[in-house]
Amino acid sequence: MIIYTWNDMDWENTLAAVREAGRQLLTRSNEEINRVLEAVADETMRQAAFILEANRKDLARMDSASPKYDRLRLTEGRLQEIASGLRQVAALPSPLGRVLKESTLPNGLRLRRVSVPFGVIGVIYEARPNVSFDVFALCLKAGSACVLKGGSDADCSNRAIVAVIRAVLRDMGMDEHIVELLPAGHEETMRLLQADRYIDLLIPRGGRQLIEFVKQHARVPVIETGAGICHTYFDSSGDVVKGAAIIHNAKTRRVSVCNALDCLLVHASRLADLPALCAPLSQSRVLIYADEPALAALTGHYPSTLLQAAVPESYGTEYLDYKMAIKTVSSLEEALEHISRYGSRHSESIVTEDREQASRFLCQVDAACVYHNAPTSFTDGAQFGLGAEIGISTQKLHARGPMALEEITTYKWLIEGDGQVRV
Repeated sequence: MIIYTWNDMDWENTLAAVREAGRQLLTRSNEEINRVLEAVADETMRQAAFILEANRKDLARMDSASPKYDRLRLTEGRLQEIASGLRQVAALPSPLGRVLKESTLPNGLRLRRVSVPFGVIGVIYEARPNVSFDVFALCLKAGSACVLKGGSDADCSNRAIVAVIRAVLRDMGMDEHIVELLPAGHEETMRLLQADRYIDLLIPRGGRQLIEFVKQHARVPVIETGAGICHTYFDSSGDVVKGAAIIHNAKTRRVSVCNALDCLLVHASRLADLPALCAPLSQSRVLIYADEPALAALTGHYPSTLLQAAVPESYGTEYLDYKMAIKTVSSLEEALEHISRYGSRHSESIVTEDREQASRFLCQVDAACVYHNAPTSFTDGAQFGLGAEIGISTQKLHARGPMALEEITTYKWLIEGDGQVRV
């Protein structure tokens, strides 16, 4: 198979072709879409050697100690999971054509609000080649064409993946412009941000720097996803056994993802329990930046090579690594203030046996996902029963939390009459 290559001489015509491909998707049945997704899953496994060879070229350019390395790495097992995810998307109900609201006016006009595709969705993402599959599958199932803008770290992997997808589209009589991959350079990013004639929605998936850049320069409507500065607050009535498991899972299940724990807030009355809460973290070699009270409580109980004094920059940092901060607070109010100041409105958790404290936390924390006695690692479309997702929206317009099939559709009003005129 030949790796995909973008023709830079034809920018305008190519994006126009993507827009037309999105329009033509309206004529395709859900059954046809599902057959394409099943075929891409099959072809992904047949072309596993081709994809993995491209991925090895990307990995060779990255330091294996980088937190991004694990996100970049593909294996046959991960490709099997990707293929399974494609089949799961195919098995989901179509999000299109759902009647969201309907009524009949006194004059006899019948109104229906119906779910429809966006048309063309652009996604900018970093060193995560699996996102190429996820975005294609979700956009196709939701009736939209997609324009992918991956980072240079995963360029070879992304081009191999798109080559496989487009080969299936051609074989099945579908327009290959349903998916388009832009070159990995910064110039193409800026051109995409300005392409409001062709792109209906833009979703940046990555760190805060990427998201801020997109927000500042885009003419295309943007939904923010990705940046996660997540906290867990261990309250005065928290259970130590639950807390230790929740903290460890939230921090170490996968450190390079946006729902990983970045800062533990601990009530001052529970500092004596901090060594027990952090014991599992030491086994995973997690480096802790602790404020003065927490540092005193952990000294002699946590490996000295993994324990440092916190500085102001320790808070409000998305670590994406085996690192985290600890802050001591005197009350729920202080914990809420800290989260409000340093959080990214992604995922926050409280560990407490006090239902009133839990209710206040769930009510007052401004985040897409708020947990009680559970880790932030559950913030994921599949875990929520939504299937695959494009990302976690941290804003409040249109969609919030996991952006799965329903969240990447919009709606239109259908009005049917029988000659009525407005007085």
